[in-house]
Amino acid sequence: MINEQIRDKEVRVIGADGQQLGIMSAREAMKLAQEAELDLVKIAPTAKPPVCKIIDYGKYRYELARKEKEAKKKQRIIEVKEVRLSPNIDTNDLNTKVNAARKFISKGDKVKVTLRFRGREMSHMANSKHILDDFAEKLADIATVDKPAKVEGRSLVMFLTEKRN
Repeated sequence: MINEQIRDKEVRVIGADGQQLGIMSAREAMKLAQEAELDLVKIAPTAKPPVCKIIDYGKYRYELARKEKEAKKKQRIIEVKEVRLSPNIDTNDLNTKVNAARKFISKGDKVKVTLRFRGREMSHMANSKHILDDFAEKLADIATVDKPAKVEGRSLVMFLTEKRN
């Protein structure tokens, strides 16, 4: 709320220089703001009495927008990267996939390890779980198992995340 929108009887006023001017009626505060050719902006509406500040409203809105933008910049979106394996994978191929997953985890992403089964491989699902266990063991130094291996349709799925220090 700014200027005439402020309908409270009494407000605590902070001057343009940040100095407290005390508690006064909203009308008096409005007069002070007009004399300074600035706006009266309600900063803390829930306080008793509400806190208003004499400032340039356009500049105030700009500062708020800038702070929001800065906060947004500092956020990091965690993506889920997928590494697909097959039950008859060779050790060198597995090591290549482990290195790819290591790169994803070091960047801060989660890794979804999928062990896909096709055709007759479906009957040997239980025997292939060790591949996912080996995969997790090779990344144990930088990653932890977020969700253990579980069957989803024609595949075994496991999630790995970065270790928290």
